[in-house]
Amino acid sequence: MKKFKRFTSYFCAAVMVFSVLSMTACGNDSGGDEVWRIGGIGPTTGGAAFFGQAVYNGALLAVEEINAAGGINGVPIELNFQDDEHNAEFSVNAYNALKDWGMQILLGPVTSTPAIAVNVEAEEDNVFMLTPSATAIAAIAPPNAFRVCFSDPMQGTVSARYMHMTGIGERIAIIFDSSDAYSSGITEFFLAEADALGLNIVAQEAFTEANRTDFTVHLRIAMEADADLVFLPFYYQEAALVLHQARDMGFSPVFFSCDGMDGILSVDGFDASLADGVKFLAPFAATAEDEATVNFVAAFEARFDDIPSQFAANAYDAIFVMKEAILHSGVTPDMDTADIGDALIAAMLQITVNGVTLHNATWGADGEVNREPMVIEIRNGIYHIVYPIL
Repeated sequence: MKKFKRFTSYFCAAVMVFSVLSMTACGNDSGGDEVWRIGGIGPTTGGAAFFGQAVYNGALLAVEEINAAGGINGVPIELNFQDDEHNAEFSVNAYNALKDWGMQILLGPVTSTPAIAVNVEAEEDNVFMLTPSATAIAAIAPPNAFRVCFSDPMQGTVSARYMHMTGIGERIAIIFDSSDAYSSGITEFFLAEADALGLNIVAQEAFTEANRTDFTVHLRIAMEADADLVFLPFYYQEAALVLHQARDMGFSPVFFSCDGMDGILSVDGFDASLADGVKFLAPFAATAEDEATVNFVAAFEARFDDIPSQFAANAYDAIFVMKEAILHSGVTPDMDTADIGDALIAAMLQITVNGVTLHNATWGADGEVNREPMVIEIRNGIYHIVYPIL
């Protein structure tokens, strides 16, 4: 079939993550065609489980709310979420399992490297794909792929602009993961914007997947360069080690990061005081006082006895974006999956969505959403918004 070309126009939570699990808000198995089958892929076990479990919980809450209100034009949603352990091969396997299950729409993958692997398969099948949190450019390269989160280029560029605008970081060091698409992508655009703005970069230190535990050499170089700000564009697991090792060395610059820092307070045994003063980009803070956030946080806490992260909020919004695209396009669940994909791709270029993290959001032909991040500072284990919209 001719693909639409983009440029031309816990029980429930615990059981599902380990097996092929099909649910309509943890109930209501329709057993027929009159159901929307939404597949999800993300790490619900392993080192990045914080991200995947948050996405699953946020998506599940949205599905339950939509089904409780009568579904989408009377049709309920089944959510089947597969664990990929933040592994590209496992993610492709999860995609194939979901395809066999009858998936019509894909939420995810949650992280960038798996998303890059899966979108090749999804493009071939023309399955509409909306990732809540994969930020790499290549994660949404095909015409059938969109995202709710902001991109790596935006994060790198905005980080540099924030440093320039506020004057923090007269001498800036960067430590990054050159083997990871997320980290290297942000770094590329950060350095380009930093150069354009005349920021003083005194050290650039890379590590790889094979060396993600000892950062003392990287920190020593930054310390000897007299860096007063260290940029950490990578995930919270490694960031927790960096903060601990920096304290042991007596090195106390400002640490600045991106959305992958969200989750650092969840690390087992982590001393939250190490994160005091850490700043990072994010689309959401549970401490915000707007009505949408307050209502979402209350519902999430009631359902999961936990405070939602940005990943949960993005996923919650993503399900409602899917609903809006379905309503706008007029598709029905009895249609061919590739035809549903064409219609939803077209609808994404026409809809405007408000949500917990989305404010008059629209999507472009490149699959990107027009949103900007906030800057969050951690103080005494609490997220504080220090700059709402850049």
